[in-house]
Amino acid sequence: MRRTTRKFLTYVIGVGLFVLVVTQFVRYRQERVAASRRKHRESMLHQEEKKLFPKHQKGLELAENLDRIDWHDHAVIKRDQQRTGPGEQGKPADLTAEERGPHAYEECGFNIKASNKISLDRAIPDIRHPNCASKKYVRDLPDVSLVIPFHNEGWTTLLRTVHSVLNRSPEQLIHEIILVDDFSDRSHLGKDLEDYVAKLSPKVRVVRTKQREGLIRTRLLGAQVAKGQVLIFLDSHCEANVNWLPPLLEPIALNKKTIVCPNIDVIDKDDFHYETQAGDAMRGAFDWEMYYKRIPIPDEIKNPDPSDPFESPVMAGGLFAVDREYFEELGGYDPGLDIWGGEQYELSFKVWQCGGRMVDAPCSRVGHVYRKFVPYKVPAGVNLGKNLKRVAEVWMDEYKEHLYKRRPHLRQTNMGDISGQLQLRERLKCKPFKWFMKVVAPDIILHYPPVEPEPAASGEIRNKASNLCIDSKHGGGQAEVRLDQCVKGGGIMNGEQNFHMSWHNDIRPKGRTFCFDAQMKGGTLILFACHQMLGNQHWLYYEEKQQLLHKVTGSCLEGNSDSKSLFLSECNHKNPMQQWSWEKTNSTYLHMMNTGKCINTPEC
Repeated sequence: MRRTTRKFLTYVIGVGLFVLVVTQFVRYRQERVAASRRKHRESMLHQEEKKLFPKHQKGLELAENLDRIDWHDHAVIKRDQQRTGPGEQGKPADLTAEERGPHAYEECGFNIKASNKISLDRAIPDIRHPNCASKKYVRDLPDVSLVIPFHNEGWTTLLRTVHSVLNRSPEQLIHEIILVDDFSDRSHLGKDLEDYVAKLSPKVRVVRTKQREGLIRTRLLGAQVAKGQVLIFLDSHCEANVNWLPPLLEPIALNKKTIVCPNIDVIDKDDFHYETQAGDAMRGAFDWEMYYKRIPIPDEIKNPDPSDPFESPVMAGGLFAVDREYFEELGGYDPGLDIWGGEQYELSFKVWQCGGRMVDAPCSRVGHVYRKFVPYKVPAGVNLGKNLKRVAEVWMDEYKEHLYKRRPHLRQTNMGDISGQLQLRERLKCKPFKWFMKVVAPDIILHYPPVEPEPAASGEIRNKASNLCIDSKHGGGQAEVRLDQCVKGGGIMNGEQNFHMSWHNDIRPKGRTFCFDAQMKGGTLILFACHQMLGNQHWLYYEEKQQLLHKVTGSCLEGNSDSKSLFLSECNHKNPMQQWSWEKTNSTYLHMMNTGKCINTPEC
């Protein structure tokens, strides 16, 4: 008996050691592959940088020897930590039911009543990476002109933007703050604003357009009158965080051909509480309809210190710093772009393809209010699709076809004269878009392939017990998804019952960009704009059990044949109201998705 036990223990230990060795070997191989990719990418970028700015190479080599100082204003930090009151420390404003109502959003697209309850000097939480608190930056930093365009902005959000910059920036680095009024017609933005800023600081001034110009040309007007060495563009509903300015400026001080973006935090549109974005520091990207996206930093280019600046292919658009002379060399924004939209791609592509670079600075954090809706109308006759077409035709080369396949109407859109922009590209000796995708943004292809893989499942989704089908009724955001008679069974003719389970693990009506979304166990199924970030839109389908699993809650989709509602419930494979059959399935893709394998590239 003892001998048998000893043999068994020896066997178990041997198996354990074998598994440990195999695990370590696999980890070693993965690290070697990641290191090899990192080395290859760094080599490619190094060769490009040597060609593009040879003088800068010497500057980089000397950067470690530059005189660095602690730029933190510890007195201001201590003062902020002691502040109390509505919204202080980034807490939500306390609102009545009436103050949460729809009227609070009409003026600005966010709850202006919440903003009005909060001090213009409120303190917000320091949510930087811990390493940021001990970082030092070069002593010799350039001064800045802040350009803040606005149109009918709320009084408190506009001025809180200005106050936060003045309160949390080294005074010697602020050359001026230029508020550029794009033909606002609200009385508080006239003489009242001019009188207020005149008393606030001699460094703040108001410049006004003579007609409605739109965001892009309003920014250009601000840039034209600016005198600081560096331009910083901010939106008019922001709050600068602790020591935000030095980390935004140092990369430019080391290389003037660098655009730097802060880490953008979220100021909640409903109650103005302050928090980080989901995923925090991520790279800017786009899908092939040219919607802005955020994707994880690939392991092969991650910095050992996550608080160091990292390269990003595309900016979000509203908040960034750029050397003023370099911005002029690049031609600023394309003057043919109307109002807003597409400008972040135009500038991002231009910088990278024409010899510059763009980084995000994690230690520079700025909060931003994301509106519930745009509270103003686009002027009659303006086609915002024109902007995307101009960007595609000037910068994207053959890749523009991927955009046109998804937005075919753009082929007929009048984009105006682009000869000046094409001449600019030739004069700056800019690289092809293929180089951008291969060297700067190879990870975009992994998340958003130009040619989408086939869906893992498609067609109608029929419930086993009730023989009813899921129907989204062509609804928009927040619309409830319900059960109804199956169209293919002779039922209703105005339904929307053709769905795709995409390789993003989301489910959407065919040809649309709204996805099945649910927030909690017991919650109803709704449509929400597809974000391709998993979360509430992460679904798995198990063919054997015929169940749709909502990954984040661990719940299964269930229907009620009487109310025709759809909701998340505790998984029970014996419950026929949780059993769903797709019209068509790809078993291989489903298995890969259910086991966490990607299906979009050969490398997977």
